[in-house]
Amino acid sequence: MAGAESLKQSGCEVRSPESRPCEAKMLAVDPVHPDPDAIARAASCITRGGLVIFPTETFYGLGGDPWHSAAVGRIFRIKERDMRKPLPLIAADEAAVRQAVAEWPAVAQLLARAFWPGPLTLVLAASTRLPPTLHAQTGKIAVRVSSHAVAQELATAVGGLIISTSANLSGQSPCRQPDELAGELLSQVDRVLHAGPTVGGLPSTLVDVTVQPPKLVREGAIAWDRIKAVLS
Repeated sequence: MAGAESLKQSGCEVRSPESRPCEAKMLAVDPVHPDPDAIARAASCITRGGLVIFPTETFYGLGGDPWHSAAVGRIFRIKERDMRKPLPLIAADEAAVRQAVAEWPAVAQLLARAFWPGPLTLVLAASTRLPPTLHAQTGKIAVRVSSHAVAQELATAVGGLIISTSANLSGQSPCRQPDELAGELLSQVDRVLHAGPTVGGLPSTLVDVTVQPPKLVREGAIAWDRIKAVLS
């Protein structure tokens, strides 16, 4: 139980599904210049297997360590998410993206330089080192570099990569601010980085670059016409 004890000492206690959930811990952060101490505390929570809710350039996300199988499973349980639906990632930068992928095609480089940091998520061949449950055994991983300072600095602080799925129960709408989060969700996470409301609007645009030509999976904040213009 040494791991659990270290979590308590850091202010982040990862609870088993059978234990009684406690109220989530809120940390207020500036959305443009987040406090390094708050980022460090949230990052410490994630690296120990905890789960953190944090803002992105679209909505609030639910994050954890993508290399930590138990954290991956916990996110599926908390969201009541279908295990056949992969979990996406946010990366600190392009170098961090390469940790998560098996290859980095030229088309990915082209789109990354045009739209990152920003709300474009690329579907790439997943690294075999990632837990298969993370990408639902598909062999593909969805990842982007966020333009939100809190998300970017949190990803950097944990070593480059964090899970970033919408902070809502499956089937519910994504949230622009912590006040909109479901109490059932809040009770089961370990930290919340509260940076006020996010922009909201459309989610990130999702493009599969493992196929040729690249395929639009979900149109979102970046119009498909803009992406096609870059590709052409």
